[in-house]
Amino acid sequence: MLLTSCQSIHMFGMKFAIDVLFLDKDGVVVGILEDFAPGKMSGIFSRAKTCLELPSGTIKRTGTTIGDVISRQPIL
Repeated sequence: MLLTSCQSIHMFGMKFAIDVLFLDKDGVVVGILEDFAPGKMSGIFSRAKTCLELPSGTIKRTGTTIGDVISRQPIL
């Protein structure tokens, strides 16, 4: 799920962990939370404009790191 105008999230009321990427206006990864557990609250990622919530394990599986660019379109 892509959340817009988002610099932090919470997991209150959630039942399972997720992976989270915080992205700047250009889609550059500026924050990463892996296996973010229920009941937790993230810090504030001041450069973030959006937050991408993913199934737990996605970040590890894809090797995503700070500085990577997430695109809505395929890169040719």
